[in-house]
Amino acid sequence: MIRSKLRGTGVALVTPFTKNGEVDYNGLEKLIEHCIKGGIEYLVSLGTTGESVTLSSEEKLEVLNFTIEKAAKRVPIVAGFGGNNTHHLIKHEIEKFHFKGVDAILSVSPAYNKPTPEGVYQHYKAVAEASPVPVLLYNVPGRTSSNIKAETTLRLANEVENIIGIKEASGDFGQCMQIVKNKPKDFLVISGDDNITLGLMAYGFDGVISVVGQAFPTIFSEMVRLCLKNDFTGARKLHYELNDITDMLFAEGNPAGVKAALAILGICENNVRLPLVGISDGLTGKLRADIDKLWFMNDDL
Repeated sequence: MIRSKLRGTGVALVTPFTKNGEVDYNGLEKLIEHCIKGGIEYLVSLGTTGESVTLSSEEKLEVLNFTIEKAAKRVPIVAGFGGNNTHHLIKHEIEKFHFKGVDAILSVSPAYNKPTPEGVYQHYKAVAEASPVPVLLYNVPGRTSSNIKAETTLRLANEVENIIGIKEASGDFGQCMQIVKNKPKDFLVISGDDNITLGLMAYGFDGVISVVGQAFPTIFSEMVRLCLKNDFTGARKLHYELNDITDMLFAEGNPAGVKAALAILGICENNVRLPLVGISDGLTGKLRADIDKLWFMNDDL
């Protein structure tokens, strides 16, 4: 059952680009292998970290198909399908995709429109009814300017069968606790914030969809597995190994930070598409120093 397979660490894959702005499929293949060999539980393609809003419809299809092919059923695939035009999302994206090899979709709440809670509910109900695979809600008010309230999440969890969980990135601990406390037993609550995942899992979260986890999958996925075993002493040690690096990855925007880290690690080039730009030389230098120190301390990685 897909719910059990989505406990643990998923990674929100970047979309590597060449210097001339084309999708770098060699880099994407290296990244997929790096994550799977590092022990992550599943891959998330075409999310915010993947710069999906700058990809054409053709590029999205090619990137997702490539990811499915290279993962080769070794781990589940979650695909990003979201938007603020419900009709277009359903008729021109969900209904036109084959969904072969996709285990679930991650659907970000509508941005810019600022719908009411009833509008959010009706949007997700329509998406879930149209989707041939299970749906994960994605609440990230820092990007959408619209919060999915705990009451709305719980209503969807209880009333819409095809909605199986939420990636909760509000940073509101009170809201997070209300969801965990009152959710149906098998409804997944997944962290969308790397640096507070340890604390959220102590509250009862089921895992994380991570950015830093694709750069350091071995450490991060093991930290999450220790949390799932209630070994928070062991998990805390690994959390603090990555704490400073994680802060740096988000200091000048995502995915610019993690792309810089992946370039330092030799996985893919450090290129983003406008309106994003790369991180500063000063931050890159600090990041490189901390990565060198981390790898020195963890030779087996």
